[in-house]
Amino acid sequence: MTAPLIPPDPPGGVPPEAATERFEALYERLQQVTQRLESGELSLDDSLALYDEGMRLAARCQVLLAEAEQRIEVLRQAFDSGFDAAGR
Repeated sequence: MTAPLIPPDPPGGVPPEAATERFEALYERLQQVTQRLESGELSLDDSLALYDEGMRLAARCQVLLAEAEQRIEVLRQAFDSGFDAAGR
């Protein structure tokens, strides 16, 4: 049984469907991948395919976390300067 792979990102960046995926869903899939890899019950080919998927999921999660951190920083700066997030 071969695990599904996340296709490589297109030259323009992250595919649109991946950009709208929620962090929680990606992280849950990453946990599933990790559990399957740690089970030790996979063939080498399946393990490599899952490892590849896991690395892509981890990278996407990192991007989403960085974007959230940037949003928090903007909100914090707006609050510190006396404005709300809408600039009022």
